[in-house]
Amino acid sequence: MSDDFKRTYSQIDDWTDSREILARARQQADKRNFDDVFIVDIDSHISDGAAWPEILDFVEDPVIHDAAFAFGDGSRKGAFLNGANGLQWQNVWGRIPHGQGLKEPVEDNGVPRDIVLARKCIDEMGLDYQVVFPNALLFLGMHPVPEMEVHLSTAYNRWLVEKILPEDPRVKAMLYLPFNNPEAAEATVKRFLGKPGVAGFMVTSSRHKPVHANEYMRLYAMLEEADQVLGFHTHLNWQDEYTSQLNRFISMHAISFVLCNLVHLTNWVINGLPERFPKLKVMWIESGIAWLSFAMQRLDHEYMMRTSEAPLLKKLPSEYMRDMFYTTQPMERSNETLLGATMEAISARSQMLYASDWPHWDFDLPSVIWDLPFLDEGAKRNILGYNAARIFNLDVPERYNALAAE
Repeated sequence: MSDDFKRTYSQIDDWTDSREILARARQQADKRNFDDVFIVDIDSHISDGAAWPEILDFVEDPVIHDAAFAFGDGSRKGAFLNGANGLQWQNVWGRIPHGQGLKEPVEDNGVPRDIVLARKCIDEMGLDYQVVFPNALLFLGMHPVPEMEVHLSTAYNRWLVEKILPEDPRVKAMLYLPFNNPEAAEATVKRFLGKPGVAGFMVTSSRHKPVHANEYMRLYAMLEEADQVLGFHTHLNWQDEYTSQLNRFISMHAISFVLCNLVHLTNWVINGLPERFPKLKVMWIESGIAWLSFAMQRLDHEYMMRTSEAPLLKKLPSEYMRDMFYTTQPMERSNETLLGATMEAISARSQMLYASDWPHWDFDLPSVIWDLPFLDEGAKRNILGYNAARIFNLDVPERYNALAAE
């Protein structure tokens, strides 16, 4: 190998320390004075797959709890989970590691491993808060045994609330709603609402349940009354007839992560849910933003020709969409003109929130927002942190208020 092509950095693998992977993030944070910028990452994924044997200890049904030992060698790794076909394609045969879970060793100092990893990320990126989501449960809405969604999500939520969140007030979570069972979803809200560290509730979008079904109205009313965020977090689904035609992971990843949220958002708007629950804070997570301007134009166009099919609407679909909330990741940056127009269309200044998607292979650092030339500093600060503080009712450290007053 010639000198021109020799590595100038350490080779990264699944066991590489997060701080080494995020070393440039720390450099960026220092260069941009991010210590003076309030930053909230509202989408960072926790290693629930690695902790799965421990999570299963929180399963409340004794039969399910004991049956987990029948899996594999008795370690309970992956017991009852329904992994999505295609996940193994994400690492491109090892060329993009670290995307399917952090395997780095951590010192056993009495703190849960996930908190150790979260603190590394918080420190290197210059974050004030980190809102975590699951990894292994993102496909749980497609589980062939419907009651398993209730058993496993309850165990996961208990593990978070009882073991992880109490360890660091900077780590928050949107808890998993077993959406295929509306009664169980309502029970989840009643059980965990107000618990320390709970920032809101989320639905995994890979599922075939219409969000406008009458059976969900009581759930939405509960969340609205409690001033809670309802997030829809995307995931791949290579099993649908449309996406199953795609023969490359790049194609499926580009389309599937958008398609599920596009369907749910369309049903949400056209069936008048923003009119029925005008104060409910609805957020669309990890589907990027390029599709939003398309959805706005397309739905407006159709609505103006067929208003009778959406009788609850009192304004254009795009106007309701401007009242919703969106996360940045993965923010499509190949065409800055289109990106700027889309952010203007969705009122990004007040409606967009920074998300890293760490530790997945396509994670974004805070600099992706800070370096955008068409945003003024106020908009950048809103997107990076203040919008999240307003929506999730987070305390902003006093030092930032002092800086703002200077």
